[in-house]
Amino acid sequence: MKNTLQKNIVLCVVFCFAFFAASCAKSPDTETIRLYVRACDAYAQKQFAEVIELLHKQNDFPPALILRAKAEYFFDKPDKAEKSCRRAIKLRPSSLEANLYLARILREKGDFKGAETLLESLLADNPQDIRALRLSAELASEKGKYDEAAIFLDRAAEFSAESAMVLLDRARLRWTAGKSEEALKDLSRAKAMLPWDTPLLRSISNLEKTIKGVM
Repeated sequence: MKNTLQKNIVLCVVFCFAFFAASCAKSPDTETIRLYVRACDAYAQKQFAEVIELLHKQNDFPPALILRAKAEYFFDKPDKAEKSCRRAIKLRPSSLEANLYLARILREKGDFKGAETLLESLLADNPQDIRALRLSAELASEKGKYDEAAIFLDRAAEFSAESAMVLLDRARLRWTAGKSEEALKDLSRAKAMLPWDTPLLRSISNLEKTIKGVM
């Protein structure tokens, strides 16, 4: 489990650096990379205080700012988390993660208008983002707009089927690679994610029966 977690962290870090390098002229230095990798590991272990300490001087590398903001948010430091989010957004306005956490912070502070405006912008660019749809639904419910909340949740339920397809594809790959148990876990999660009876359910059930039959 630990090795898998470490591999996921490394892949995440590599992706972040590749994306950052492609969008910015200046790449992070070795010390920044080292601190960020350590912080990712600490965050995965829910050691939020350590993440904050490791990244407290990072103010020019968006992935580090976003990770620090999330740690501050979960460590019950909303004001600092908001500041980190806004700094990350200033450097990279298109950051979905930073904008989403900022919307959560604004909502919890009672700034419903600010959170709503931010979510509208997020959904304009990312209409299939389930997290933004759920947060929009919660915000609408708090304002008594239950019909609007239902619309957001219907859209989220519809898009959750896409996530189920991802799990089905991964289950097929794992089954091909001889990882039957992992494949069955993916299939079980995929079925739970389907919002209603769809043709996709038949594909999931058929593969599940095939794997169990061989096992």
